[in-house]
Amino acid sequence: MPSFDVASEINSHELANAVDQSNRELSQRFDFRDTGAKYELEEHTITLHAQVEFQLKQMLDVLKVKLGKRGIDVACLEEKDAETNLAAARQQVILRHGIDHETGKQISRLIKDAKLKVQSAIQGEKVRVTGKQRDDLQAAMALLRKSQFDRPLQFENFRD
Repeated sequence: MPSFDVASEINSHELANAVDQSNRELSQRFDFRDTGAKYELEEHTITLHAQVEFQLKQMLDVLKVKLGKRGIDVACLEEKDAETNLAAARQQVILRHGIDHETGKQISRLIKDAKLKVQSAIQGEKVRVTGKQRDDLQAAMALLRKSQFDRPLQFENFRD
């Protein structure tokens, strides 16, 4: 029976490259030179360090451009509030990855409400969609591409 998986994953190698490129650009920019501004990557959290909150906003723009060029969708970014004191400011940006249970339910409900001839099942951080015909699965993919979710979706493991 044909099937495919709906997932939301981030390429960690491309993420590390984007953060490195962002740090390199900060070291070359005149307005950030000798300010101690930097990006730190830990798992799926990027911490921005700067002197003032205005610089954090500029750093966030630089980061979004670098992530976009590396093929990482900026829709997966969750920006926390900036923490400032007299000496420094910092902000955390969390990268949402994987399909949580609530988003999995939304995907399943969307497919079921469309009355397509496919079934969906939540399997951990993925949703498996199965159907009898390839055309039905492609219609389900088109439906999911059109809908808006809080994280980017990828379609993988397509089997005939």
